[in-house]
Amino acid sequence: MSTPRTEGSTEPRHEDRTTPQLPAPDGSSDPHQWLEEVEGEDALAWVRERNATAEQELDAVADPADPDGAPLAVTLQREIREILDAKDRIPGVTKRGQYLYNFWTDAEHERGLWRRTTLDSYRTDDPEWDVLLDVDALNAAEGEDWVWHGASLLRPAEGEPYRKALVSLSHGGSDADVTREFDLETRSFVPEADGGFLRPAAKGSLSWIDEDTTWVSTDFGEGTTTLSGYPRQARLWKRGTALAEAELVFEADETDMSVFVAHDSTPGWERDWVIQMHAFYDTTLHLADLGQQPPALETIDVPRDLEASAHRDLGIFSPRSDWEVAGSVYPAGSLVVGDFAAFRAGEPELTMLFEPTESTSLADMTITRNTVVLSILEDVVHRLEVHTRDQDGAWVRQDLYPELRGSLAVSAVDPDENDEVWVTVTDFVEPTTLLLGDLAAVPAGGEPTEPELIKTAPARFDADGLEVTQHFATSDDGTRIPYFEIGRADRGDEPGAGPSPTLLYGYGGFEISLTPAYLGPIGKAWLERGGTYVLANIRGGGEYGPRWHQAALKDKRHRAYEDFSSVAKDLIERGVTDTAHLAVRGGSNGGLLTGNMLTQYPELFGAVIIQVPLLDMKRYSHLLAGNSWMAEYGDPDTEDWEYVRTFSPYHLLAEGTDYPPSFVLTSTRDDRVHPGHARKFTAALESLGADVRAWENIEGGHGGAATNEQAARMNALMYTFLWSTIGRNDA
Repeated sequence: MSTPRTEGSTEPRHEDRTTPQLPAPDGSSDPHQWLEEVEGEDALAWVRERNATAEQELDAVADPADPDGAPLAVTLQREIREILDAKDRIPGVTKRGQYLYNFWTDAEHERGLWRRTTLDSYRTDDPEWDVLLDVDALNAAEGEDWVWHGASLLRPAEGEPYRKALVSLSHGGSDADVTREFDLETRSFVPEADGGFLRPAAKGSLSWIDEDTTWVSTDFGEGTTTLSGYPRQARLWKRGTALAEAELVFEADETDMSVFVAHDSTPGWERDWVIQMHAFYDTTLHLADLGQQPPALETIDVPRDLEASAHRDLGIFSPRSDWEVAGSVYPAGSLVVGDFAAFRAGEPELTMLFEPTESTSLADMTITRNTVVLSILEDVVHRLEVHTRDQDGAWVRQDLYPELRGSLAVSAVDPDENDEVWVTVTDFVEPTTLLLGDLAAVPAGGEPTEPELIKTAPARFDADGLEVTQHFATSDDGTRIPYFEIGRADRGDEPGAGPSPTLLYGYGGFEISLTPAYLGPIGKAWLERGGTYVLANIRGGGEYGPRWHQAALKDKRHRAYEDFSSVAKDLIERGVTDTAHLAVRGGSNGGLLTGNMLTQYPELFGAVIIQVPLLDMKRYSHLLAGNSWMAEYGDPDTEDWEYVRTFSPYHLLAEGTDYPPSFVLTSTRDDRVHPGHARKFTAALESLGADVRAWENIEGGHGGAATNEQAARMNALMYTFLWSTIGRNDA
């Protein structure tokens, strides 16, 4: 068979691994570009070979805790699968009408059940669930590989039950999905031939306006998607008409990221939104008046980096840079509210409910019918506030549930009907609990009711002797970087204990905060066996609001990597571990992070895990959704490449470098971050003779796994790799 060559490359496809084959530093040639052919015959053969090699190596590692020396990967896979499939997990619910809806997977229902119950039944230890859709049975009947992507219900007329739903399903877990109309009474999909709505597989959405009208944003054919692969058109689709005939309401530019559409069905406050997303942190918000023909759009007059929304009469504004309006300046990271109609009329009457400080940021906001609940991070530790208007319309603040400790997540039970809230409390080693609170008395100046304990998850690993501590490392520019350490409190007292095998995890991008959460499988596979786990809150994330994120954007990206390496150095300096026993793990943008740890700080680590990663920063903007991330990283096709190249791991690989053992994981079905990143990086490392193994799950999408079994297998291989490298006494 011939060996086709990659466009722009002079290298053969099937390379000689004894000769280093690296991309040109300027990105002008790429010897491994053929591996970007996601389902190409040669590329998949290459993947299968590496999968087999990695599994053969890791499945041969014996479990030191097993007297018979059973394979460690087998033991870990069983233990992790038991946790993921446990029937006593807390079912997450969403209230619609009289029912609480939940999607559930376990060993008998691998692809899951969509089901519902009542609140009274949910309060019991064994709720009675009414199954609406069995996805495993659906796959068997249709010969498909559907993965659940969610459902939205049509609000019925007052006094009527919920009956219509739009259900989204994807092939193998990819971002692209289909949406099908579902009848809750018949427990069946409404056939397209009978007028049922059906959106074919694509990235996009379908959402209710009324029983016969939907918003649709999807791939309508050539020229209707952006360069990032997302929909650029917002259309109104009437029942009984062809999708192609849906009325065009708005079209974004091809260079925009995407268009999102939504209908607010709050009785008396119905609104239709068209969100033109130019890039991350850069949007234009439109209100659509569907009473006019053609529908008219009103652009909300706010800065493009400000997030705006509305609930009933209230406008909610979250600026990402200082916002000057009506003679006042509201700082980046604040939360501002006011009468939405007055704001639209050019007469804003605004109140700042939250103002950030050097140590605080707004983690989340929840709106009930009459209150605003704020979740605030203070040095990455949660606290809650509730705000409400008094009889004179002035805003009044009070602390909410100050006795609660841990990560606190709040959501409204039904923001249109009442002031009840779900409160989820979690921590690294304390099992998660779910509480139900009622804030109805707060608007009248009263106190919220004592939250009712609804559910408590059992422990999944032995936490005896484990201690959670927070520390601060000093980055290269003097910035204090917080991190959490979870490990044995008495390890230093054990004779001959030595350095602890330590796994350092980070992300550092897209203003995403990493906060404490029950460790479950990590606790079982790592902590219970004597490892230490560390979570780093580096810049690029959102732990201290927009400023923390913006400090590591584009040409300042190096700060995220300096922060992460500084945490690693601090762990070594504090005597927690040493280089031979320290590993890093990260996925997606976190895979870019750990790829940079491998290439820029190889001397610091004994092992590196790189999951569903970005690694080729010269071509990332041309691969799948990569074009949409240029606000984060820069445009490598311009002079930005001069700084982008400094954090492109694929282009930082060099001969003569002693790279630590690495494990690169991805998914063939990942249609967000292209699997070519992981494949090409692995091939380049192999050509250098580096100690690298790779494993690619065929399903799974960007999450890397489509089922609990796949997730258990992936994680079992990963932790086996860690125990066989940094977990060895002779490491």
